[in-house]
Amino acid sequence: MKIRATAAVAGAAVLALGLAGCGSSDPLASDSSATPAADGTIVVGSQAYYSNEIIAEIYAQALEGAGFDVDRQFNIGQRDAYMPSIESGEITLFPEYTGNLLQYYSPDTTATSSDDVYAELQDALPDGITALEQASATDGDSYTVTADYAEQNSLTSIADLANVDGTVTLGGPAELEERPYGPEGAKSVYGLDLAFSATGDTTVDELVAGSIQVGNVFTADPRIQTDDLVTLEDPKGLILASNVVPIVAADEADEIGEVIDPISEALTPEGLVAMNVQSTEDEMSAADIATQWLSDNGLS
Repeated sequence: MKIRATAAVAGAAVLALGLAGCGSSDPLASDSSATPAADGTIVVGSQAYYSNEIIAEIYAQALEGAGFDVDRQFNIGQRDAYMPSIESGEITLFPEYTGNLLQYYSPDTTATSSDDVYAELQDALPDGITALEQASATDGDSYTVTADYAEQNSLTSIADLANVDGTVTLGGPAELEERPYGPEGAKSVYGLDLAFSATGDTTVDELVAGSIQVGNVFTADPRIQTDDLVTLEDPKGLILASNVVPIVAADEADEIGEVIDPISEALTPEGLVAMNVQSTEDEMSAADIATQWLSDNGLS
């Protein structure tokens, strides 16, 4: 689906409500593609995912405030659908996630830390596109616990789980059991002996209920705030970092970066979660959330 600048405010509320039940699961669900825009227009794209659309709307409003003509092409589906449009120049600017995008171009990467992933991504991107400054905000996998469990066991990082008495069960999608950051990875990197439960889409529910002690929860999931959860730090880089990063046409990076880099500097993990709560709980439109965030951060 294509959403043009003139229709964004009217359509964003409907779209946000339609996507509000998605949570922070993998957003790549539809197969829409970009369409050409007028010359001189900055085309801002987004995934079919409410959190990603909020970021894209922030970019679009900031660029409009700086005097650019903007064409919104939101709600594009899988990377296979939108990356060719970015590479061809049909889409000028797109909010992405460093770790996931790096794995798209370099499936065998061994980088995990935020800085290493970002540096490797810059080298992996094809000619014609580049990454602007990454934000501290992330939307990737994590080991997350309830605030009560963290307090009871003095937990701030994954490493601290080694000091917990009794069985510690990690919950997540079934495939997590075989992934590098699953139980075997936790044992290899942190020396942990974790039990595993395939909780699928009910991970947060099982975590809150106490059926599992640690959940594989996406770092921008609004339930981190609404259910009082704590994302554990990962000092040894078990999990591939996935910071929010703007991908932009290389020949326009300098000019666009003057507007977008301050946004990345201001976009924090807590701020992204809070905006996702505004979408899922308060049912605010992406346009209204973006306007408020830009104002609150002195960027409008």
